[in-house]
Amino acid sequence: MSKTPEEKSEYPMRINKYLAHEGVATRRAADELIAKKRVLINGKVAVLGDKVERGDRVEMVGSLAPKHYLYYAFNKPVGVITHSPQLGEKDIKQSVKGKEMSDVFPVGRLDKDSSGLIILTNDGRVTDRLLNPDYDHDKEYRVRVAEPLRDSFKKAMESGVNIEGYLTAPCKVRKTGPKSFNITLTEGKKHQIRRMVAALHNQVAELERVRILNIRLEDLKPGTWRAIQGDELATFLSEIGMK
Repeated sequence: MSKTPEEKSEYPMRINKYLAHEGVATRRAADELIAKKRVLINGKVAVLGDKVERGDRVEMVGSLAPKHYLYYAFNKPVGVITHSPQLGEKDIKQSVKGKEMSDVFPVGRLDKDSSGLIILTNDGRVTDRLLNPDYDHDKEYRVRVAEPLRDSFKKAMESGVNIEGYLTAPCKVRKTGPKSFNITLTEGKKHQIRRMVAALHNQVAELERVRILNIRLEDLKPGTWRAIQGDELATFLSEIGMK
C-alpha cells in the first residue's frame, strides 16, 4: 500500500522521537531507556538510532516509576532570560523560588526584551508536544509598535510576511489601537513578530505573550506564577494530545 505524503514525512520515525510523541518520555529520557535495553521494537531490543515504521509494535520492558507532574503559568518580566543566561543576567530558574519549583523548567522561549506567559513544568513530554512544528498550537501576543499602523498592516500580516526568505504562515491579527494589535500565531520562528513588523516598516516597542492554547496570562503579575490544574490542565493536555 502506498503512503500519503504526510505519512512519508512522518515515518520512519526515530525511536526516541516516537517515544516522546507517544508521551512515554522525553527524547533524552528515551535514549536512556534504550541504552538500558528497556525498549523493544517488534520483539527485538532497540538500539540508539533505530527507526520505527508505521504499524511496528513498540513495547517497554518493566514499568516506569510514576512521577508527580507539575504545571505552572509564569509571567516572565522584561529583562529575564528564558535559558542560558550570560554573566550578570538573570534567568527564569533564578526568578522562581520554593521547593516545589526546584524541578521545573520553562517550555519554549521568550526573548529578553519580551514579557508574558511561559509554561513551567517537570513533564518533559510537554516539550515535544508543544514545540514540535508537526503540531499547530495557538499562541497569542499583545504588541505595541513605534509608529501608527498602516491601513494595509492587518491584511499584510495575516497573509504571511517574507522575513529574510521565509514566508510566515497565515495568522490572525486584531487591531486594538492606532499603535497596538494582538496577533495569534501557530508557529514560532526566532524573533518572528519583531521581524514581521520590521519587514512592514515599523518597530516593536512592547511585546507580551498573553495565551498559549487555553492557558491565559490574565491578571498574573510579572515575576509571579500560578498552578495549572483541574479543567484548565485537562483541556491543555487534551489539546496537545496527552489525554
